[in-house]
Amino acid sequence: MSISAEKKQEVIKDNATKPNDTGSPEVQVAIMTERINSLSSHMQINKKDFSSRRGLLRLVANRRSLLDYLKKKDEGRYKALIEKLGIRR
Repeated sequence: MSISAEKKQEVIKDNATKPNDTGSPEVQVAIMTERINSLSSHMQINKKDFSSRRGLLRLVANRRSLLDYLKKKDEGRYKALIEKLGIRR
């Protein structure tokens, strides 16, 4: 379950720290959050879809490691990002 190209470009534009920014932790976490939200709604409907469940858990773990990295490097950016995306932590 991936997100559409238009939605991905919108997420990148909303979270970019500078023009043409696609690799910053903020953008990567925002894209992962969008995919996690999509997969979560899919999993509520399809409870026995274990391959999607594995992918969802992998995305959550990857997002967590990026958030830990961002918190270690710059806690202000970390707090602003989790507030903006509505991630509870």
